[in-house]
Amino acid sequence: MNAPTEHPIAFKPLQREESALFDRSTLDYIHRASQTGLYEIRGLGAKRALPHFDDLVFLGASLSRYPLEGYREKCSTRTVLGTRFAKKPIVLETPITIAGMSFGALSANVKEALGLAATAMGTSTTTGDGGMTQEERQSSKTLVYQCLPSRYGFNPDDVRRADAIEVVLGQGAKPGGGGMLLGQKVNPRVAKMRTLPEGVDQRSACRHPDWTGPDDLTIKIQELRELTDWEKPIYVKVGATRVFNDVKLAVHAGADVIVVDGMQGGTAATQTCFIEHVGIPTLAAVRQAVAALEDLDMVGKVQLIVSGGIRTGADVAKALALGADAVAIGQGVLMSLGCNRDTYQQGGQLLSAQADYAALGTQAGFCHHCHTGKCPVGVTTQDAVLEQRLEPAWGAKQLKNYLKTLTMELTTLARACGKQNVHHLEPEDLVALTVEAAAMARVPLAGTNWIPGMGPSGI
Repeated sequence: MNAPTEHPIAFKPLQREESALFDRSTLDYIHRASQTGLYEIRGLGAKRALPHFDDLVFLGASLSRYPLEGYREKCSTRTVLGTRFAKKPIVLETPITIAGMSFGALSANVKEALGLAATAMGTSTTTGDGGMTQEERQSSKTLVYQCLPSRYGFNPDDVRRADAIEVVLGQGAKPGGGGMLLGQKVNPRVAKMRTLPEGVDQRSACRHPDWTGPDDLTIKIQELRELTDWEKPIYVKVGATRVFNDVKLAVHAGADVIVVDGMQGGTAATQTCFIEHVGIPTLAAVRQAVAALEDLDMVGKVQLIVSGGIRTGADVAKALALGADAVAIGQGVLMSLGCNRDTYQQGGQLLSAQADYAALGTQAGFCHHCHTGKCPVGVTTQDAVLEQRLEPAWGAKQLKNYLKTLTMELTTLARACGKQNVHHLEPEDLVALTVEAAAMARVPLAGTNWIPGMGPSGI
């Protein structure tokens, strides 16, 4: 009998098996932290995969529901915000608004483009930190003035010139953290508006200096109402964390409108550890906010704006169906203006920005270098040369087209669900594709009547 021969192939341990825990991204982080002793600061929002509106789908009408004809039957998008106390509520032609982004984070050309596009679409835009620019006020029919913890550029006369006031307690990208504007973006005009030295990092407070709790917020809201003769709606914006309690406290403090910003929301600059590890997803936040309003019997009396990762008309429709009255968009707005495109338009010519991306160590589609002030397409910069790469008229046209598309998609989906008004969309029109989304949004898992964490009766 022949002796067994050794197998000719010698098996060796895998040489290129990546660790799930210490993957290449984690290794890069550890090596950089070890070399510099510094945390990373960047712009935009969370990059990790999170439960989102993509995990929900609509139940379009067929036999048990009656759809509307898209080309013959109207679907209203009219939106009214601030009906609780304000003498002059905000009336918008679409529930899609532009979120607060500061002059400083963005160039003056961009702020003008935002105002022009918002006016053309019959919606509102928002100042952001650092005050109001003339370009912004003149181009915006409806402008919301933000009151942030920093109070940089805060001007009572400008508050009176605004159409609404938004008291910002937190952002979705960094709830519990203060704002940042690094020195390379603090040019002479920004420095003058914020009463800061040029070229020095601006790090603003994480909480307002003149209150320590909800009672003080009540006093501040009353002061702002007296300042504006009770005409302007008062918004209160919170980063999504303890949403149920925060919304209740904001309502008790006297807010007309609540803005809830989920962790997919963007920022001009903050620590990556904040962006990726603090807050809860927008999908979870919207239902908690609605539950708080329902508990207080304030649905329809206090309006809810949801922001954080809103990209498409489908996202808007799902947010409204879950109970929002409107949405606010920031990152999508920047993308529509050319953020992360490999070209920019200047003087009627299409020019390549690839070399500028390469100089930042990145490329179009992967850039998050808003904090550097070296935006290759002129969006998030204060550089006198780079900011000219975004021409206000061109940017306004781009953004108007984007907002128009989102509004058309919104009404298309509403009609498919048999709604003559986008504000008639409701949770009953949705089901979830994952157990997690079903639990967060409190809608059934597709093909079942099961909502995780709730009994068959929905309790």
